[in-house]
Amino acid sequence: MSLRPVIGVTAYVERASWGRWVDVPGALVPHRYVQHVEDAGGIAVVIPPRPDTDHATARALLERLDGLILAGGVDVAPELYADERHATVQDSRPDRDTTELALARASAEVDLPVLGICRGMQVMAVAAGGLLEQHVPDRVGHDEHSPAPATYGEHPVRVVAGTRLHAVIGGVADVPSYHHQSVLTHPGYQASAWADDGTLEAMEDPVAGFRLAVQWHPEVDTDPRLFRALVEAAAERASRPSGP
Repeated sequence: MSLRPVIGVTAYVERASWGRWVDVPGALVPHRYVQHVEDAGGIAVVIPPRPDTDHATARALLERLDGLILAGGVDVAPELYADERHATVQDSRPDRDTTELALARASAEVDLPVLGICRGMQVMAVAAGGLLEQHVPDRVGHDEHSPAPATYGEHPVRVVAGTRLHAVIGGVADVPSYHHQSVLTHPGYQASAWADDGTLEAMEDPVAGFRLAVQWHPEVDTDPRLFRALVEAAAERASRPSGP
């Protein structure tokens, strides 16, 4: 029987409370990520951030994984893509920025299956030398991508024909959305989905085995196809002979 692939999911370190323990640091990620991975046949492992993550540490971690999810979260620090900070940019989380940029770069080197989600898509773009749009409403004139605090919007995306994403979810999908930033440039990636207002909604590496990112939040949806595709790609990679 084949082994279930192990999928790492990046996380926060946040103060949290449970039982008699109040306001103590915990490694946290919304459980919906874990549930989707498990439902798709994978084993989810939470990856806490560490501010000293370097390339060697990232490579050592990825050697123990079959796939990776770069999860959603706060804005990437604009200083990391040499831009001035917009007034709406959230407080930076250097531990996540350092860890996830290292993982994004190292995973590309070893062609590990990766799914980037919201912030994760932006991390992948910045790791490749791309730029972010710091406040989408300045361009589009509406807040439909993030209508209110802790409230997901919903809108259609148009998927580019012939892409891997098209093979997974088809040509049009209504998606849950919660972001005020987006990817402007994405070296090495091709655009694979757009919102009607011109916002880039997905990108993928056309030469990688599976390296795909979406600007929306599939973890809060009931559609399992993106997670199934990641787990299937991870299982296929894990089954390859490792020796000569």
